[in-house]
Parts: sequence; structure tokens; C-alpha cells
Amino acid sequence: MNICVFLSAADLDERYTRPAREFAELIGKGGHTLVWGGSDVGLMKVVADGVAEAGGRLVGVSVEFLQSKARATADEMVVARDLAERKALLLAKSDAVVIMVGGTGTLDEATEIMELKKHGHHIKPVVLLNAAGFYDGLKEQFQRMEKEGFLPLPLTDLVFFAEDGAAAMAYLEESAGIQ
Repeated sequence: MNICVFLSAADLDERYTRPAREFAELIGKGGHTLVWGGSDVGLMKVVADGVAEAGGRLVGVSVEFLQSKARATADEMVVARDLAERKALLLAKSDAVVIMVGGTGTLDEATEIMELKKHGHHIKPVVLLNAAGFYDGLKEQFQRMEKEGFLPLPLTDLVFFAEDGAAAMAYLEESAGIQ
């Protein structure tokens, strides 16, 4: 399975790097491929290192203005013209999407992926990995949107909130029919 991971390229503390590293190991040990923003810095590097060390494949999609930070040892690296093309390529190259901790770019990616799913442009499973309760506030907002009629689909049809990497991987493998 090709698993797209949207996440920060910032250097973060252990409460975020530990769950990211654990999930990365599950990707690699499961024989899956990481599809990610291609950066070899911060949390993106932590995840790519974890997948590679556990035997997984790395497919990066960088963007022209960040190409200098792209991982030279990725199995495949594509360079997009801009962020919009990058998001489209990341989704096209993946079978599932996991959103880890991140800033405005990650939030943009998460909401676009969910919006596309809402409109039937893809049916891929989407997981928000809620490390250290990072997405508690967002989860509450999405629940309010659902309760007040802003979502035409049940929230559970758009996204699965996982508290740890094992729950995220179990959901993805179940969605893909992997036993």
C-alpha cells in the first residue's frame, strides 16, 4: 500500500517524533511505501528514516522552491511546480492518507483531501494521527460541523481519528482488506 503522509518539516520534540517514528516503522515493516513531501528535514526526515530503516520504499514529491531540502536517497523523487501540483501528485500516488502534526501547510493539505473526498473525487481512507492530543480542537470543530449540518456526510466517512500509529495502521489495513 502506498501511504501518503502529510506532516511538518519542523524539528519537534519527542511527544511528536516518537509516534511519527513508531508509525514509520509500521509502514516499513508492513512492506508499504511512504509517499511524502520529500523533505529530508525535521519530522519529515524522522518518518522517512524510520520507513527506510524498516525496509519500506520512499516516494517523495518535492516542490521547486524546496528542492534543495529533498531527500537525495529516496527511491523516487518528483519535483512539482507549485504546492497545488504537489498535493495533486501526492494524492495520485497514494492509496491512503495519514495526517500527522503540522502547521498551516499540513492543515491545508488535510482539509483539501477531506473536501475532495466529500465531493467523491477519491475514496481513499484518511486518518488524522492525533499525537499528544494535537488535533483534539480540530476534532471538536469537525464534530460541531457535523452536528450543525455543515457536513453532507458523516464525519466517520471523511476521516478516522487515531490516537496512535497502531490504530492508524490497523484502520488502513482493514480499509485495504489486508489481514
